[in-house]
Amino acid sequence: MATCPSTRRSRLRFSAAGSRIGAVAAGIALGLAPLQAGGAPRSLPAVTPPPPVRAAPSADLRNGTIVRINGRRQQALWRWIGGDSPRALWLPLEVLQNQLGVSSRSLPDGSLDLEWFGQPLRVAAADQQALADEVALDALPLLREVGVRFGVDGDQLRLDLANASLLQLRSAAQANGRRIVLDLSGPALVRQEGSDLLLGLSGSDALLAQLRELGLSARPVGADLALRSPAGPPLRVFTLGGPNRVVIDIPGGSPGAPRQQEPPAPIDPRLQALLGRSVRWDRVSRSGIRINAVRVEPRNGPLRLTPLIPSTGMQGLVTLPQLAQQNQALVAINGGYFNRVRQLPLGALRQNGRWLSGPILNRGVAAWSGRELPRFGRLSLQEWLSGPNGTSLPLVVVNSGYVQRGISRYDDAWGPTYQALSGQETALLLRQGVVQERLEAAQLERGVPLRRGEMLLVGRGGAALPWNRGDRLQLTSRPSSGLGEAEQVIGGGPLLLQNGRLALNGGAEAFSASFLRQGAPRSVLASDGLEVWLLTLEGENGPGPTLEETARVLLQLGLRDALNLDGGSSTGLVLGGSLQVKGRGVAGRVHNGVGLVPP
Repeated sequence: MATCPSTRRSRLRFSAAGSRIGAVAAGIALGLAPLQAGGAPRSLPAVTPPPPVRAAPSADLRNGTIVRINGRRQQALWRWIGGDSPRALWLPLEVLQNQLGVSSRSLPDGSLDLEWFGQPLRVAAADQQALADEVALDALPLLREVGVRFGVDGDQLRLDLANASLLQLRSAAQANGRRIVLDLSGPALVRQEGSDLLLGLSGSDALLAQLRELGLSARPVGADLALRSPAGPPLRVFTLGGPNRVVIDIPGGSPGAPRQQEPPAPIDPRLQALLGRSVRWDRVSRSGIRINAVRVEPRNGPLRLTPLIPSTGMQGLVTLPQLAQQNQALVAINGGYFNRVRQLPLGALRQNGRWLSGPILNRGVAAWSGRELPRFGRLSLQEWLSGPNGTSLPLVVVNSGYVQRGISRYDDAWGPTYQALSGQETALLLRQGVVQERLEAAQLERGVPLRRGEMLLVGRGGAALPWNRGDRLQLTSRPSSGLGEAEQVIGGGPLLLQNGRLALNGGAEAFSASFLRQGAPRSVLASDGLEVWLLTLEGENGPGPTLEETARVLLQLGLRDALNLDGGSSTGLVLGGSLQVKGRGVAGRVHNGVGLVPP
């Protein structure tokens, strides 16, 4: 789901979701409700809903829930406008990125630069729309340029791209690994499936042998070519045109001797030895809902509960198996909301006592220290800065992709660099609490390094930064409850159960009514008072449960406390390296997660 959280052009229009980043901005992944629904901070104006997809005569408008890509079926919403030859074809950004291989880059004005085999497409913020919980855009120009054929059968959209041939390959060592360039006879589908990179192409035995000499497992899988690096998933994959190429950056340095990797065990033997003893994995059905539940007693059990954080900092998305591997987690589910366009977190994320991303909108969290059971509730964070002459100003967020009018702060937990998230930002750079310099919009758009001991104060929407070089500022931080003082915090929302009772209140967490009514795959972190539960819930013959249906099923399972996490295409469950649950039938990329890790 988390799809899009994420301004209309460079002139900001602020709302409770912050600026209109990506047009559908926070209103989709955040599921934001208008202020009148209750619960949003009074200082924020009402959210302007994302613009609807352009109206079309009903005879020209077709919608569906299934996409077949070269015959491979997956759940995904789509919208076709026009007759047999469409005028627009709206597809989720997640499908374009993860199932076709389209590269994307977000710009400070909220627009997207897409590229696929040398064919560019810029999509303005105003032209990004919402299809239920996903960010969508009109992909028709890009699909036509690359040569994709399309058609409609009932509620199914067909996308077909002829397989290409691998003509030759080249490789070169890099500082952090090796780059392999594949020259193709034409464009090809590129997608990540677990640990495999699947390419819609064929190659000769001699070329496959060359790939193996570079340390890659290369084998046909149906009509595709599956590549896998024993050193781990690719660091980066992108396409180029003129000629058509796929570029793969893999970890590790030198090519190895020819070798064929054995397929991995379905589940890591370390976890296999624990299942049925100290770790329980239950698969049940209740009221048409398929439930996977992994539970463990954290106080004395063999695994500890921890937030799962990407190794690259707060910007970027990875598959859930990659996230589990990076954090050495034997069990993992996806975590909180994020902006799929900008690939940034939207909500609470705290690890080892440090806010990597601050809480927003008084939304639900789970919090714990050491090996204690998580505690559940809603959380906000009040922060302000005091300077010379009695000046004191509030901060709106810390280390967050959630953009609001006012002053926000960022430090090196955000990553090595801060780059402007909206137009016309100004900033002050502090070192050890002392103002070092003032930064203007152009500098922030290029990017500003963030070093340990430094803090960047970013003013948005005309917010004044009334301090000068040499001024010493004092930061005061006060969470709304003790939850914000725990070592580990994972945010999501809404809160589903608390102390054995229904706690669902979408208005209190600024979720929209349509978000609350929607059925979708779900991920949940919960507790029964003795054990911690990591759950996924999917519809057996439908889109999935609503939030209320989810909460009531959890009560039936005997749970006392429960927090809804991101869902939809983000929902996933990894057990011992094996992806057991894929939200809408595909392995979507996520920002963070929560998992069980050996101590």
